[in-house]
Amino acid sequence: MFGQAQAFSGFSVDDLGEARRFYGETLGLQVEETGQGDMRMLTLTLGSGAQVFVYPKETHTPATFTILNFPVDDIEAAVAELERRGVTLERYAEFDHDDKGIVRVGGDGPTAVAWFTDPAGNVLSVLQEN
Repeated sequence: MFGQAQAFSGFSVDDLGEARRFYGETLGLQVEETGQGDMRMLTLTLGSGAQVFVYPKETHTPATFTILNFPVDDIEAAVAELERRGVTLERYAEFDHDDKGIVRVGGDGPTAVAWFTDPAGNVLSVLQEN
C-alpha cells in the first residue's frame, strides 16, 4: 500500500528556536522553518536528502530511545567535534564506555557508538560502521 510513498519521520521539542539553533548551527544540518504562530515547524534535511519534521509541543516528553543516528567514518573525530561545539555525551550504565564516552561493539553492524541529546532531551547518536 505504501511501498512507493515518500514517508518521513518526525519528533517533538519543547523550544523550536533552541532546536533550530542546535540542529542548524551545532550539528550543521540544513534547517527550514515554516508556518506561523502555533503551526510553526522545522524541516531537517539530512545528507541523504531525507527530511525529518520537528514540531513544538507544550507537553513534550523527551524520547527515551535514539531518534536519529548519524553514521560517521571516524567516531573519535566526530565525538571530539561534538564536544568542541559544546555537546555532552550520554553514558548509560548498561554499556561499557571508553574514556571518550564511546561504546565499542563487536559483530555485525556498528563497531562504535556514542549518544548525546538535543536541547529538548531527545536522544541522538553518532556511530561508526564496519
